Amino acid sequence: KTPTTNHSKIQKKQLRKKSKRKNKKVVIAEQKQKKTDLVYQLHRTICHHFPQLFEWMREIDDCRKKNSQYKLATHLMACLALFLFKTESRNGYNQKREDQLFRDNYERLFKQPMPHADSVHHVMELLNEAQVERLKKTMVNVLFKRKIFHKNRYRGQWFRIAVDASGSARFNHKHCEQCCHKTSKNNKTTYFHNVLEARLVTPNGFSISLITEWIENPDNEDYDKQDCERKAFNRLAIKLKKSYPRLPIIILADGLYPYEGFFATCQANQWAYIVTFKEGNLKTVWSEVDELLPLQKENRLTEIHYLPNGHKIEQHFTWVTELDYQGYSLNWLECCESVTRTEQGKNGKLQPVTKQCTFVQITDLPLDKKNIAKSSHTGRLRWLIENEGFNTLKNGGYKMEHKYARKSYRAMKNYFQFMQMAHLINQLMIKSLYFHANYLTGKNHPTLKNIWNTLISVMEWIELDDKKIEDITKEHRQFRLIS
Repeated sequence: KTPTTNHSKIQKKQLRKKSKRKNKKVVIAEQKQKKTDLVYQLHRTICHHFPQLFEWMREIDDCRKKNSQYKLATHLMACLALFLFKTESRNGYNQKREDQLFRDNYERLFKQPMPHADSVHHVMELLNEAQVERLKKTMVNVLFKRKIFHKNRYRGQWFRIAVDASGSARFNHKHCEQCCHKTSKNNKTTYFHNVLEARLVTPNGFSISLITEWIENPDNEDYDKQDCERKAFNRLAIKLKKSYPRLPIIILADGLYPYEGFFATCQANQWAYIVTFKEGNLKTVWSEVDELLPLQKENRLTEIHYLPNGHKIEQHFTWVTELDYQGYSLNWLECCESVTRTEQGKNGKLQPVTKQCTFVQITDLPLDKKNIAKSSHTGRLRWLIENEGFNTLKNGGYKMEHKYARKSYRAMKNYFQFMQMAHLINQLMIKSLYFHANYLTGKNHPTLKNIWNTLISVMEWIELDDKKIEDITKEHRQFRLIS
């Protein structure tokens, strides 16, 4: 080989190495930009859906008796950010505040200083909880006015409102006068706070807090029985009707709610309902179902669905109409579902595995072969308040059961409301088509927990662009949600 040929090969090899290094730098730059865009996307979500958020915060009455170096809206934004960034505790928020770059980026995003969590907590102890809930209602009303959820109405008319209660805090001592309590067989008394929520749920996975009603005893000892979920529902229904008087609503609830008082409340407020119906509930209705089921043989339907992943879903629907209970006309429906999956057995061979479930509900809406499948599916959407709602708030970084306020009951309520507002904003962000296409699709895509860890890392390690933030504030763009 001639020296010229060897030199040419060396040059080509060097060019290939240089090209690989260049491509690697391009990939790293793209990945860095994609991660940084997470923070910009959060800012874009707030600016697009709630451009007047800071103005609404400024309208809340200042509850502080002493002068402060921070405006009230600054503390409110800090409390919202505590849950937006999923810091999981006041101490976690303070740790982020100690990071200088995180604090600088925070001030770039919100045009507000980042106060200490103790200062924020002092405000939460004094703040009128009714005004905080009104702020949440204002945010939700904006979404209704913009018809964000209108495509997801049941039968093109009703908004699905799921109602359920969940625990928010437990103590081994009496936390406040409103604490509920129970005593075990070992004579050990546990004190707790439960909360009843009315949440808007949609088939594409939203679970948005509309009304919050705390299950609490009177602030004096003069009561015969403790507060309970059914009593709290009566108060919640009044607030829900007052806040959304003309909103067409269908109530989704669990097996606790089929009782005469619930039917009367829904009828008085012109609400439809689909509720879980268990064995033992309303025995006279079950007896009537057993009598009429053989007579309404035409009320049968079978549907079989073959999914792209090879799974098979077989559903057998049965329903009984025109049941009478204390003057209320009810319709009963049952779905027996079989799901067949192909799984690897103990012998290493693939074999079909079938799991069966039965779902029973009652409703006041008419049923027929055209709507029975959607009616059953809508009744089952009640699980969204438990999974996408309470479970996410407890285990998805918000730490709903964490004691953000160990002494002040008012502060506990206020933290809970800001948690709901942050959850709303984060849902709008992750359920956008842009976010879903860029972060939640493809093989081995990251989990939401990893995504939020990345978002925090960006706040701590990358200096945000002031011009980019300003452009996002002024831009007008479509914000489509997944269907």
